[in-house]
Amino acid sequence: MGVLTGRTALVTGASRGIGRGIAERLGRDGARVAVHYGRNETAAKETVAAIEGAGGSAFALGVELGTPGDAEALWEEFDRHADGLDILVNNAAIGTTRPIDQLEEREYDEVFAVNVKAPFFILKHAMARLRDGGRVVNISSGLARTAAMPDNVAYAMTKGALDVLSRDLSKVLGHRGITVNSVAPGIIDTDNTAPLLHGSPDGWAKAAAYSALGGVGRPAEVADVVAFLVSDGGRWTTGSWVDVTGGSLT
Repeated sequence: MGVLTGRTALVTGASRGIGRGIAERLGRDGARVAVHYGRNETAAKETVAAIEGAGGSAFALGVELGTPGDAEALWEEFDRHADGLDILVNNAAIGTTRPIDQLEEREYDEVFAVNVKAPFFILKHAMARLRDGGRVVNISSGLARTAAMPDNVAYAMTKGALDVLSRDLSKVLGHRGITVNSVAPGIIDTDNTAPLLHGSPDGWAKAAAYSALGGVGRPAEVADVVAFLVSDGGRWTTGSWVDVTGGSLT
């Protein structure tokens, strides 16, 4: 039996990239995983199939975040499949790479709607569903604390807000034995970072140079840390910001 057998997890943005890596790892550890996706149903079904192919259990939930009523719609769909929650991973996010003097108000509103407002209200409605002793992990970013990168200012701001939410909610839920933590990846090899890593001959080397370990992370590196935090081993870690940048902040 896996260390998470008998527990139900929801991972937002789990159809690809870091979210998929986390969902697959939690499935291998025995959790029944709700695989949330915004638009790419095919990719979400591939994640579900991968989990089931490895002997786990999963189901897909399709709700576009950043729209009115998104959190309520997500939980209505979840409730059709499960009667409670043990693990919530807020991973879904979008980015923008425009400096402040070029960023349009519409883009700003969109990135905050998906990256801050959606997880806030997902968490609000999760509180009644989370069982005592549950786990919440919010996927932040090394950009929230690294050296200034003006082209990513709006995205970095959203992750800073998510970190505050993690810290404060840990106090709200601590009396129930529920832990809340932020996990902050650095540059991870996903389809989102493909233009950076593979768009030029020296892209990978430049990205690797940020890390003290001299490499680029994979979704599995992030998933391993999340897996620890949601396990019994992570029971005494809460309100924390966990650096998973490969030492990019050193």
